[in-house]
Amino acid sequence: MTALRFADAGEAADLAAFLARLIHYDRAAVVRLQAGGGVLAVFGRPPSFEVLAIRTARLLDEGVVDVTVSAGQLADAVDAGAAVDGGLVVEPPAGVTGPPWTGVLPPRGGWRRVAGMPDVASVRGAVGAAVAEFRSRDEALPEQRRTRAERDRIGREIWSRTLGETGLPLRAVHAAQSLGFLASAAEPPVLFAAAGWLRLRTPYGSVVVRTGGLTAGLSVTPA
Repeated sequence: MTALRFADAGEAADLAAFLARLIHYDRAAVVRLQAGGGVLAVFGRPPSFEVLAIRTARLLDEGVVDVTVSAGQLADAVDAGAAVDGGLVVEPPAGVTGPPWTGVLPPRGGWRRVAGMPDVASVRGAVGAAVAEFRSRDEALPEQRRTRAERDRIGREIWSRTLGETGLPLRAVHAAQSLGFLASAAEPPVLFAAAGWLRLRTPYGSVVVRTGGLTAGLSVTPA
């Protein structure tokens, strides 16, 4: 497989941090890599959030790469990367057979900006309020109803709500916060829409959600 030549060590370090967060939620996580035009896009799906997370990195080469690999093995490869000519060369691991979501990626183009996206503080506040509500309702459950199924039902009800009038499910902003994408209040997140998708973009990465669910109306795209 073609080696990945990161523009600098910082680009690789940011990717490593993203991979570490994915692995925190799923030790067997896989990611789909797509590179072209000097940019690497890494797609992952943290379990329970029902979203796709995207982290990009600048590369020194403009070659094309499209493969699904183990997130853990890729993280190890980044750690073992060699500094060359101001960049960092990483030998990606061998490809693996990915789960169905790896064939259902958002489109490259056709995105339009959606108005009404709150600032970072308001987004964090919405997530905090939802987490507090879940805990309160969970603690109020009588012992005979304190089951995984009941907790899942409460979670689905809360996280399926939308953020204001944007149409973006709260689970998407919860995922963005959990993955460290809302780290800066200086640059507000921006919301975009494309056919069947919503994308929350921040300087640290993006979270995308299929408006009909990740498996609704399956369409395989090179994204």
